[in-house]
Amino acid sequence: MSTPRFSVVIAAYNAQRTITETIDSVLAQSETDFEIVAIDDGSSDGTLQILLGYAAVDERVRVASQSNQGVSAARNLGVAKATGELIAFLDADDVWHSGKLARHAQLHDSEPAVEASFARIAFCTDRDGTLRAGRTRSSVPAGACALEDVIIENAVCTMSNLVVERQALLAIGGFDRTMRHVEDQDLLARLVGNGHVLRGIPETLVGYRMSADGLSCDFAAMLSAWKDLAGRWAHRIDVQRGEALYCRYLARRALRSGSTTTLARSFVRRGLTSDRKAFFSGGPRGVMTAGAALAGGALPARARSTLFA
Repeated sequence: MSTPRFSVVIAAYNAQRTITETIDSVLAQSETDFEIVAIDDGSSDGTLQILLGYAAVDERVRVASQSNQGVSAARNLGVAKATGELIAFLDADDVWHSGKLARHAQLHDSEPAVEASFARIAFCTDRDGTLRAGRTRSSVPAGACALEDVIIENAVCTMSNLVVERQALLAIGGFDRTMRHVEDQDLLARLVGNGHVLRGIPETLVGYRMSADGLSCDFAAMLSAWKDLAGRWAHRIDVQRGEALYCRYLARRALRSGSTTTLARSFVRRGLTSDRKAFFSGGPRGVMTAGAALAGGALPARARSTLFA
């Protein structure tokens, strides 16, 4: 098989419930010049068997397996095995719109200075294994991204959204396999911070699955990891503003995950202490987050989950 334009790197761990829909969304792309490099990260379910089934019938699908080492190590292995000029990451529970790769190819062809690109994502709910189109969309900054766009605002939102030139990715050393939280933002910070051009496409091209499984997390560890990351770039970003916005994000995530409102309130208080103006910036988001956290049990859990999806 000739060298493809795109290498789609999928890191999968115990993803048998979602991986078929994910891979099918790649195989349905209007742009067909791609390979899929799927890495099974030591799954104990049927993920590897599903991946091997695809590889058996489509030569564009290549599969490797490793002992469980985490998503960063799995992605790095996928990049090492990739042969394409452009690396497109996709998580094993997300999906692409059929024009995803074609639209990125168009951008990179028309603007050669762009070394990495992303689009809008739709936040989709997962009900009984069925992915439902979400009404909420991410925003895309105009022009090339600055450090604050990836460390503070996290405009890319998810690695399922990122397409990056293979050489640029290798130049910054790939993912830090020692990180368990904010490893995506760390990679983006090193990409933008080292002068590589990252630009958004103002079109919705990714469906981001918001499943119950994905909402369980260690919030304290996430905040600690983000603060470490922000500290490394403190000479170039407003860390106080960033902490306020990240605490607002964690409060919203806690509210929709079914965690206690006490936890959400703690993040609201921390965010307001860090930078009250930043916390309430960007329209009604800050007011809604603070109000729901303060309301406590007055707002039913299901309503909180729906509102903060």
